[in-house]
Amino acid sequence: MSKKSNLLIASSGTGGHIFPALAVSKEVEDEWNIHWLGVYERLDANFIPKKYNLTNLNIKTPRKNIFLVYQYIEILMSTFQIIRTLKEKKINLVFTTGGYISAPTIIASKILRIPVIIHESNLVPGMVTKYFGFLCNYVLLGFKETNSYLKNCKTIFTGTPLRKQFYKSNHLPDWAPQGKGPLLVVMGGSQGAKAVNQILYESLEFLLKKQFRIVHITGESNQKFFQVRNSKYYVKKRFTNEIAALIQNCDLVISRSGSGTINELIETQKPSILIPYPFSKNNHQEKNAMILAECGGSVLINQNKISKEVFEETLERIFKIKSKKGKNYYEILDLMKKNMENNKKIKSRNEIKKLINYFLKEF
Repeated sequence: MSKKSNLLIASSGTGGHIFPALAVSKEVEDEWNIHWLGVYERLDANFIPKKYNLTNLNIKTPRKNIFLVYQYIEILMSTFQIIRTLKEKKINLVFTTGGYISAPTIIASKILRIPVIIHESNLVPGMVTKYFGFLCNYVLLGFKETNSYLKNCKTIFTGTPLRKQFYKSNHLPDWAPQGKGPLLVVMGGSQGAKAVNQILYESLEFLLKKQFRIVHITGESNQKFFQVRNSKYYVKKRFTNEIAALIQNCDLVISRSGSGTINELIETQKPSILIPYPFSKNNHQEKNAMILAECGGSVLINQNKISKEVFEETLERIFKIKSKKGKNYYEILDLMKKNMENNKKIKSRNEIKKLINYFLKEF
């Protein structure tokens, strides 16, 4: 029987919540017995290793309708189930990454006097961090600027941890389109993005005619896609575990602007076109995107202003060829790359690991 202390990770829903939690769990699994708290019918079962003892809550994602208040009450009522879980598994410390699963977990931990750490990866903190962060021992921040929103919390700037693959050099996957044309990676996050997928399809003929190579990660979208025939320069996948290799080796990323994507772009120093999800809470995706747009490393296009013409003109501008001393280059793309290099990388995993392992002294 292991004498290691027990760590509960409460993280569910989207890759933006799950991936940072996975990065942390892999850093500390040698020192802790890890247990995972998730939610039925979300992405959790697809990503969480069996060794982390996944326990699922039977609660639903809140939807904006006349039953919204009832839905929030139902989520908070799951506090009692979480208290049982914390007791049964003899949890010593809780780590959570926000989302609606975090609120009842924080309350349950507080009732049992179990220390709890929450990580907020968005620039504008989510509802749970904003209203329950003061109950946590520490609120870890993905961006320094987030501190101004959390005056009553004990905050520490750590950055956002990424999967291990982002901290090493990877070759372009064999299945990616080969050739000399610029490589675009188009993605909409783990759940897909209908508007991003749609604008790509509308412009696909234009892009292929211009000899762009395209990897299109559609996500878990129910959207119907038309078939692209006889094009070796276009590859479509619902999901891939080789996203770091793709981003490291592409010329430009076209994506939503969740916090995970922003931090992956900073780590790989890759230029991008960002199309924020317009209905994100507190408009946090647009504010995330502004971090890279303001430094000149990204072009931000609002979804309600995007069109086939705007999208194609933006790409033509970024990839307009200039010539200097007999050599051709992309002036704007190269400038965007240079601007991305000014973003300081942070060893987030090491910082968070130190903080979590500090609590080992308490037990």
